[in-house]
Amino acid sequence: MSAWKTIVVGVDGSPGSRKALTWAAEEAADHRAELVVVNVWEHTLLPPAGSVTVSERYVPDPSQATADELVGVIKDELGEEPRVLVQPRVKQGSPAKVLIEESGDADLLVVGTRGHGGFAGLVLGSVSQHVAAYAQCPVVVVR
Repeated sequence: MSAWKTIVVGVDGSPGSRKALTWAAEEAADHRAELVVVNVWEHTLLPPAGSVTVSERYVPDPSQATADELVGVIKDELGEEPRVLVQPRVKQGSPAKVLIEESGDADLLVVGTRGHGGFAGLVLGSVSQHVAAYAQCPVVVVR
């Protein structure tokens, strides 16, 4: 086995991302690599009627709830004591952009074929297409 240090996996809680997490954890165990589990959230609120912008102070920061949910998904899929060192990360931004940035320090980036949103007929979601095209390391898209 090659000497990989870090495998990054994008997880949004969807069935596809859960499969990607399980696959990435097995790969990390095989390579004795650290598993970085990344969840990305975006502001999705519309501005109030008659307003052009939304002030940041009126938008709640969901990162703590998201971090708790991410830890819950990790425990659901990998158990209380995973075979690998798992580092959960919650970041704000565009999921594709954040995962591409995270790929700069990774030996492998893993994503599911489809996350939340999108159209059921698509084989790959927009995030998996973007990271496959622009990541700075090899990418695995788990089906």
